[in-house]
Amino acid sequence: MPFISNTDKERQEMLQAIGVKNFHDLLVNIPEEFLYKELCCLEPGYSELEITRKIKSLAARNLSLEQVNSFLGGGIYDHFIPAAVDHIIQRPEFHSAYTPYQAEVSQGTLQYIYEYQTMICDLTGMEISNAGMYDGASATAEAILMAARKTGKYRAVLSGLINPCYRDVIRSYTEGIGIELVYSSARDGVTDYINLRDLCNSSTACVVVQSPNFLGYIEDMEKVRDTVREKGSPLFIAVVDPISLAILKPPGTYAADIAVGEGQALGNFPNYGGPLFGFLATRMELARTMPGRIVGATVDVEGKRAYALTLQAREQHIRREKATSNICSNQALCNLAATVYLSLLGKRGLQEVARQCLSKAHYLAGRITQLKGFQMVATAPFFKEFAISTTISPGIIIKKLKERKIFPGIDLERFGFNRTLLIAVTEKKRKTDLDELVSALQEVQNG
Repeated sequence: MPFISNTDKERQEMLQAIGVKNFHDLLVNIPEEFLYKELCCLEPGYSELEITRKIKSLAARNLSLEQVNSFLGGGIYDHFIPAAVDHIIQRPEFHSAYTPYQAEVSQGTLQYIYEYQTMICDLTGMEISNAGMYDGASATAEAILMAARKTGKYRAVLSGLINPCYRDVIRSYTEGIGIELVYSSARDGVTDYINLRDLCNSSTACVVVQSPNFLGYIEDMEKVRDTVREKGSPLFIAVVDPISLAILKPPGTYAADIAVGEGQALGNFPNYGGPLFGFLATRMELARTMPGRIVGATVDVEGKRAYALTLQAREQHIRREKATSNICSNQALCNLAATVYLSLLGKRGLQEVARQCLSKAHYLAGRITQLKGFQMVATAPFFKEFAISTTISPGIIIKKLKERKIFPGIDLERFGFNRTLLIAVTEKKRKTDLDELVSALQEVQNG
């Protein structure tokens, strides 16, 4: 409903039904010093016409990615989404459906979750996937918890080039249970593999490396695997971009134990940074340590194919001490969008998206580095995102180009990379879009 009434008469009826005289009777258990006694500084009430006009006025101040030439990335990307994706996910049986607690009446929902899991396994080369996570950051954190449960060890060695936002979430997830987090150094835009190896010891539960990493550069994941195995048997967790897996080796081929990542690029709009969804896939032997839920296929009493929640080791279903996670749900609608997107594009379509991202990003990087005052941060190979060091403050560049409705990228100063601009390129970019950014950067550099 666009509007829910709440008149004085209706409030009084609700209070009577509850069995209290007034609203303050509901607050008797809150100490007086915590109660706000002043009048709230709210504006007078608006009519529906007035509030509609005001909201539209505020919304008009936003700029959509269709109105600007955007090169923003850092974990959330502006890929093309076929119109059929949005049309299908807005069908009421999908858009308004709740989690499938009653499997017998949720066959449609369970089927697309099953299809989603199958596609994630195909992409990652892993044996089993869960029904999805909240986002890539929580999926990575949950993978670390999986490793601790499996190995009985409480030390995680992570690449220093993991997305800083992931690092914050990982810290929140692990600090209460005593997992030690250790970060390796970097060299030429990628992980220092020698330092990564030296940080591993007999107490290490897992090693976590992101590829492409936060700066956009592709890690040598086979070298990571070999380096890790020199120090015993910590689990290898690969954090990956699903679009890149169309042309790069999937985690299953380099013997990763767990593959995780952010799935937003698969059919979900960037919006304002969410909602997102994380994916998590692993080897079959680790299935019972996975968080969330898993949908499986079976045959009913009539011999027809049917779907059921096979594993759901959550606090809502089993005793807390036996639960693998307190995650209460998955981002089902976002997962559905990814499933529809992958179905529409198919293998060759996804490969074409990845190839265009790759070629356009390299074209732009080549053009920018021809300008005075701009150079690549590293010589390592990259996919669709790359870091540029600048002689001019990236903050100044962003401010000046914003006036021209160009978002040139992310200023990485707040993440500890001084005078560095992170630029992302997707298949949506035309040559004119790329050349426009180059011309604008040249003008800023020339003053």
